[in-house]
Amino acid sequence: METPQIDIIKSSGEKVRFSLSKLRASLKRTGADDKTISQILDKVRDELYQGISTKEIYNRAFGLLKKNKRSFASKYKLKKAIYELGPTGFPFERFISAVLNYSGYTTEVGTILKGKCVSHEIDVIAHKNSKTTVIECKFHSEQGYNCNVKVPLYINSRFQDIKENWSKVSKKDALLEPGWVVTNTRFTEDALQYGRCCGLSLISWDYPLKNGLKDRIDRLALYPITVSTLLTQREKQFLLSRSVVLLRELINDKFYLDHLGVSELRKKKIFKEISQLCE
Repeated sequence: METPQIDIIKSSGEKVRFSLSKLRASLKRTGADDKTISQILDKVRDELYQGISTKEIYNRAFGLLKKNKRSFASKYKLKKAIYELGPTGFPFERFISAVLNYSGYTTEVGTILKGKCVSHEIDVIAHKNSKTTVIECKFHSEQGYNCNVKVPLYINSRFQDIKENWSKVSKKDALLEPGWVVTNTRFTEDALQYGRCCGLSLISWDYPLKNGLKDRIDRLALYPITVSTLLTQREKQFLLSRSVVLLRELINDKFYLDHLGVSELRKKKIFKEISQLCE
């Protein structure tokens, strides 16, 4: 069956042509088999209409995946789950720190570093192989917001100030590497151009290609607790308030679920979901 020429509305308000191949690719990343994907595509395609929002398409596909297998639905909602770490940026900083820890870094969150001119509060400081990286996390709790060129301009000026004073504050003569800016949204083209020019490492939802935030999370199976389709919003907020940001952290911290009064049956289902996502 041919796909109708349908214009859809993105969260930013931009109108774009519906792409069946993009929807297929996003479903494929969940691990769903081809038969399941084809069935979902057929049902979603039958319900398309001019001006439908990407949110409505997402909700329909998510609901169909959830009926098939919860872990597929959890992976599919990854982008939305990152937004749910808000409304403040602190859980996102904790999340980035946790992802880096599983990548061989030791990290510090919310540390003050003295520059040549002023002191700076750094979201995440990461250490690995006698090298140190300072990381700025730019979190947006709503879709449609991108990081413009002002962000890397500002971060680079902070990095240069810290660099000028690094020899006086560094531990064990660690080499200071160029700074990072990590966002859960996207960078504008000007921001990317400036970042590449001045040597900053920019990481967004899908940048760099095949090594953006979503790729790193999927590759390492480091899913935030907010992807869970079984934990309630209250339970997720409780866990985040205790700095539990990764689903796999619950494997070793089962007492949190006991504290929340989660029944044995629900606990069993939750840990099954975790094992399917983090295996």
